[in-house]
Amino acid sequence: MSATKPFNPFYSERLIYRAVEDTIWDGEFVNRIQKDAEAQSGSSYRLLTPESMKMSKEFKQHIAEKCLLGAIICLPDTTDVKNPPSSGIAGEAVGIICLKSNPPHLAHHRWSDISIDIAKAHRGKGYGGEAIMWALWYGFAMAGLHRIQIGAFSFNDGAVRLYKKLGFTEEGRQRDYMWFNGGWQDYVLFSMLEDEWREKQKKTEKEA
Repeated sequence: MSATKPFNPFYSERLIYRAVEDTIWDGEFVNRIQKDAEAQSGSSYRLLTPESMKMSKEFKQHIAEKCLLGAIICLPDTTDVKNPPSSGIAGEAVGIICLKSNPPHLAHHRWSDISIDIAKAHRGKGYGGEAIMWALWYGFAMAGLHRIQIGAFSFNDGAVRLYKKLGFTEEGRQRDYMWFNGGWQDYVLFSMLEDEWREKQKKTEKEA
């Protein structure tokens, strides 16, 4: 986020981040994300059940009202090729990203969890990593957090590799944390501290 550019905190290189709206379209998008059983098995330890619109509505409300940050990840509006992400004009939705909001009596600890879901049609394009890096910037530079953590189940090799690549530190495992598809899986916890993120930013700027 360079000071020489117009300041818009809700965009990154290729993506725009907008609020979750109380619209039929956003309701259907959240439901489509939540109905992807393959994705949910890699990010949620609740017993998998068919997703209903009621369940998705409750999740959408949680994103909109209960998170420190809850945003729909979008591509820029492509109806005008002159619209870069910095224009803030959101087009097609590709995912959801959240920073957990701790209750008031825990807020002084200044930490949060990231959760992210990318729609199946848009995976493998680097959007997840870009959105996570944006959420780290938002959490540390805008929200004043000191620690941000993210987790993955041990069978989710792609997530584990991505979090390490982005610079998160693996802190440890909760062994046999999740019963999934006939076997026990570990929960792997990663974190990044504010100072680590700032050092990473300085290194990136020097290499640019």
